[in-house]
Amino acid sequence: MAYPYYPLPQPSAPPNMPAIPNVVIGPQFCAPYPVDLAVMKKVMTISDGNFAVTDMNNNIIFKVKGSLLTLRDRRVLIDAANNPLVTLRRKIMTAHDRWQAFRGESTETKDLIFTLKRSSLIQFKANLDVFLANNTKEDVCDFKVKGSWFERSCIVYAGESNNIVAQMHKKHTVQSIVIGKDNFMVTVYPNIDYAFIVALIVILDEINGDDE
Repeated sequence: MAYPYYPLPQPSAPPNMPAIPNVVIGPQFCAPYPVDLAVMKKVMTISDGNFAVTDMNNNIIFKVKGSLLTLRDRRVLIDAANNPLVTLRRKIMTAHDRWQAFRGESTETKDLIFTLKRSSLIQFKANLDVFLANNTKEDVCDFKVKGSWFERSCIVYAGESNNIVAQMHKKHTVQSIVIGKDNFMVTVYPNIDYAFIVALIVILDEINGDDE
């Protein structure tokens, strides 16, 4: 007997907190239901195509490409048709390991989408603050990432609240062991921009690589 499907309610922001901005990268990446994505990281690659993100039917949704010249300092998130969506760039000479995301392949200030930085200089688990481009004061973050990247159990929250907008789940498969891929799942809550969540995961991986 099939049980009826009830989509999860959209998290709401508590008083005195910034409202959840549903669209960060594009409205086409906001679904009215929870979105499950599989992230496959190819361990033995140097720079290009080290990430593939698929839906539950194994259709590729996003890929990540890098540059041999910049190595770990620049990544581009592209869609299945190889259109560049977001350029992720490390901001050099910053104390809190700051990353910036720009539209397309631009790195100009006018195309800035969001900034991410560590909440503190010394930390043993992921604790990152995300500020959208219009949040220039950065008094309160728009999103926060917490958890353990090593265990693939990070959670994305709305601002300083306990409202979850996305969470990661570790996934072990025979393929991940034999082929040398690190697979894990990401559940993105309804009406949350899942391309934005994937961009956060790519930055998380880069920061974790630096720590190792």
